Amino acid sequence: MADAGSGGTATIRRERDRTPQVEKRREHMLTREERYEQAESLKNEGRLMDAVVELEKLVADHADFALAHSALAAWCTRLERHEDAVRHARRVCELEPKDPFSFTALSVACMRGGRIAEAEEALARSRMLQAGG
Repeated sequence: MADAGSGGTATIRRERDRTPQVEKRREHMLTREERYEQAESLKNEGRLMDAVVELEKLVADHADFALAHSALAAWCTRLERHEDAVRHARRVCELEPKDPFSFTALSVACMRGGRIAEAEEALARSRMLQAGG
């Protein structure tokens, strides 16, 4: 009988540990890289929408985390959330203005979102950076 009581207490404790306040504290105890890895694990498990939610929380706390914005641009594109994808891809370009790949990714996000002129402009910028400019 003692085991049944212990199990019940453990279950209650686990449920209590899943409150939004506890989860928020737990998120802040992890590094941004660890939080990114958790989101990537969710994506790899096929839980792309959950992964995007976690990365959105991450960039809310760390607006300068280019890798998270880059992943959000790609993952939002897969979810056909094109406006979000373009917004995150633009942010990567702001954070990494000398990285040609950032502008290539922006071009892809814009193209998928039907923003052809902006896609062509981003691709031209990427090529210019690749050429050393």
